[in-house]
Amino acid sequence: MGTPLLTLSGLTKAYPGVVANDDVSFDIQQGEVHALLGENGAGKSTLVKMIYGLVSPDSGKMTLNGAPFVPASPNAARAAGVAMVFQHFSLFDALSVAENVALGMDNPPPQGELATKIRTVSDAYGLPLDPHRTVGDLSAGERQRVEIIRCLLQDPKLLIMDEPTSVLTPQEVEILFKTLRKLSAEGTAILYISHKLEEIRSLCDNATILRLGKKVATCIPAQKTAAELAEMMVGTSLKPPKRAADVSSSEVALHVSGLNLPPAQAFGTSLRDITLTLHKGEVLGIGGVAGNGQDELLAALSGERLCAAEQVRLNGKPVGNLGPTARRRLGLLAAPEERLGHAAVPDMSLTENALLTGVTRQAFAKGGWINWAAAKGYAERIIHQFDVRTPGPHVAARALSGGNLQKFVIGREVLQAPHVLVVNQPTWGVDASAAAAIRQALLDLAAEGAAIVCISQDLDELMEISDRFAALNEGRLTQARPAAGLTIEEIGLMMGGAHGMEAAHV
Repeated sequence: MGTPLLTLSGLTKAYPGVVANDDVSFDIQQGEVHALLGENGAGKSTLVKMIYGLVSPDSGKMTLNGAPFVPASPNAARAAGVAMVFQHFSLFDALSVAENVALGMDNPPPQGELATKIRTVSDAYGLPLDPHRTVGDLSAGERQRVEIIRCLLQDPKLLIMDEPTSVLTPQEVEILFKTLRKLSAEGTAILYISHKLEEIRSLCDNATILRLGKKVATCIPAQKTAAELAEMMVGTSLKPPKRAADVSSSEVALHVSGLNLPPAQAFGTSLRDITLTLHKGEVLGIGGVAGNGQDELLAALSGERLCAAEQVRLNGKPVGNLGPTARRRLGLLAAPEERLGHAAVPDMSLTENALLTGVTRQAFAKGGWINWAAAKGYAERIIHQFDVRTPGPHVAARALSGGNLQKFVIGREVLQAPHVLVVNQPTWGVDASAAAAIRQALLDLAAEGAAIVCISQDLDELMEISDRFAALNEGRLTQARPAAGLTIEEIGLMMGGAHGMEAAHV
């Protein structure tokens, strides 16, 4: 194999109350695609932060191309040839795509030249971007494209990718994988973190598995099943979510009719004649390519965007003109896609974040006074029931790993016993065990009579939990069809905007 590109020897990093990495050692070869696997809180993020110069190890050493590698900062890591695509976006909303890309480069070219490079590279990868658009107006999928392209423009020797396909469609994933394989063939090493285990099996040459901060196994992913990889990560057998017998009823929980809304932002997506009917006990899965109106639909259902009262009816009551607090009081709850900043306030504690959406239905305030003990107890209940790995409810939301924060956000809404729950990307960036737990929680909620709208770009997820499936395309929603028996070809046509083809099948 020759001299490894990167060698990690005995890396250890501890924080108060937890050892994030404990004597971790492995090699990455030049041109290798190496997977780093582990459940949420296993230590993956801390490890790659040490490689990228964001964190210094307490002990152990690294070598890059045979020389000692001790990056004091990300700038030093980039200068040595290490680039990283983060799971959480590190972008400035008020700046353009090109300006954000320039901020990630040590010696950026003039803006005009950089814009040309962005167009060329993004078109080559099949992830088109307008370099002059404001990042604040981009969808989550488009923001992820900015992160990926910003890294690839650095021509790295080692590219670290943390959940890079979380908001990409299957077609976009295939295009990205072609690019990564080409980079690998040219000698670029890739350290790849993902909870999508079939992706790991398809793309990666080798895998290192972490559990509770320690390396517990290595393997060749293609020689393992996804279930075997998941079991190596968690140390136990995984049980797929179980659906109860058909519990949906003829009672309508949510009805939306002829909803048209202009975009809230200059480059947003208009909602066009959205009509849907959701019954009690039913899970409606909504798929679609990123940027086709998912965020706008959740905002319209949650009350962040208002419309005519009669256009949205909850249990027969017109609520289209009511805001989020009033809709929550009546039992319509929502969990948006962007967990850090939209679903949770980064610098607030978990107790405070539990209070923010639970204050009405959990009665945490009376006469203008907040019952902090009750809010803390509720946060502790979420942490316990959804296995949120954190020292306690006093911890700030931003201190949690992405998957653990996602479990907290979903748990916070589920435990409020909603009549209707709208979730967008409920398992984005969470490990197989946590994803199964979240999906089971949604199914259990439906079994208790709640109606669920699950907006997701994970088609496997939608097929696993949905009773009916619809697709968003350019702000239009196809007619919902029974999920059982739908083929990938039919789903692809629906996602591509075939708004009439489904009628012949109903």
